Amino acid sequence: MIVTSAVRHAAAGTAALLFVLSAPAATASPAPPFSPGSLTSGSVASGSSVEEPTPPAPRFVDRARLDRRGTQVQKLPGAPSVPEVSALSWVVADASSGEVLAARNAHRKLPPASTLKALFALTALPHNDPSEQHTVADSELTGIGAGSSLVGIKEGYTYKVSDLWNGVFLSSGNDAVHVLAAMNGGWDAMSRKMQEKARSLGARDTHVVSPDGYDAPDQVSSAYDLAVFGRAGLQDPAFVRYCSTPYADFPAGSWSYGIANTNRLLTGADGVARYPGLLGIKNGYTSNAGNTLISAARRGDRTLVVSVMNPQGGGGLAVYEEARELLDWGFEAAGRVQPVGSLLPGPTKAEAEAGSRAVAAKRAGGRGDETVSVAAGGAPRAGAEAVAAPHRDSPGDGEPSGPSAGLPLTLVGSACAAALALWGWRRKAAHRA
Repeated sequence: MIVTSAVRHAAAGTAALLFVLSAPAATASPAPPFSPGSLTSGSVASGSSVEEPTPPAPRFVDRARLDRRGTQVQKLPGAPSVPEVSALSWVVADASSGEVLAARNAHRKLPPASTLKALFALTALPHNDPSEQHTVADSELTGIGAGSSLVGIKEGYTYKVSDLWNGVFLSSGNDAVHVLAAMNGGWDAMSRKMQEKARSLGARDTHVVSPDGYDAPDQVSSAYDLAVFGRAGLQDPAFVRYCSTPYADFPAGSWSYGIANTNRLLTGADGVARYPGLLGIKNGYTSNAGNTLISAARRGDRTLVVSVMNPQGGGGLAVYEEARELLDWGFEAAGRVQPVGSLLPGPTKAEAEAGSRAVAAKRAGGRGDETVSVAAGGAPRAGAEAVAAPHRDSPGDGEPSGPSAGLPLTLVGSACAAALALWGWRRKAAHRA
């Protein structure tokens, strides 16, 4: 009877403890997973932001394909034929995904002319407020190449930064480039910054000597790099605003005069029909480079970037008509071709070689359960495969949240031990009695 009573009391106490411990704490419940459909009007606090849904994983593309000469395209059934244009090189790419739909001699190094001003804008635009005013010094207008296109900047005049950028994009003014470069460290410093910017974007064909695009020894770019610059510019609202402006007033002291964008696809000048949905970007010409052009256009929910370098026939306006043909083809072919490359930055040669060595080492003798060693600064050792550690504040799959699952079992054992001890003590007491 004593044993039965002790066990009964222990069981009752254990059940009570388990009941209390099994009740979920209100603060321990994990938040439900985020669902875009769960948001309603007013459910997001002012000033907060909601991340966009993760885009689909990009399709595999063979980057080496764009290194080949000639036209590169992978048509699916029903795809239109690529237009035959005379440009030495060109690229048609999707501005959103960065996928190259088709290209010809994409990495051929050629003089870029004023299309290099797109890279200049990507480099310098973020560093001056549009409303900032600047009085031009004579030294800032020295060294402008003979025959350069000019917007008409005068020494001693004061201009807003936004006026200077209108001069760059609309009139392709090398005088405006010189002034803005002086405001950002000088000519040589700007050349270095532009070179660094190009490399950071994955544009490795470009060599900057003259930031305004004026012909200079060894100054080159490629249709691929120009498309990269165009795509990057579309992500900057200020860049888009300037490059898509057809007309503007330019100050000249107490009065102003009108300037027109020299991109004929945007303005429809000189008998070139305007292209529907054109976002502009930048055109260029020098006697050495011929005509060059970066164009972007939107149709529906798709935006394309097209770069064209040095058409060999059709006269000075052929660059616009060839860009038009390539844009038309790109919109018609979208979804009916496989990408032949990507404008997204790829691994450098050193990174690719290091990755190949790591994979080879892993295959040669690596163990699947090896612990990854991370050096100071957070970088895994060469050859180590990064492994994400579990978040200590979040329960893993199948793990209980709240109190540890081992705690109730410990209490059950303690209660049973206490009951047995009580039973033994009472038995000894009965024997003494």
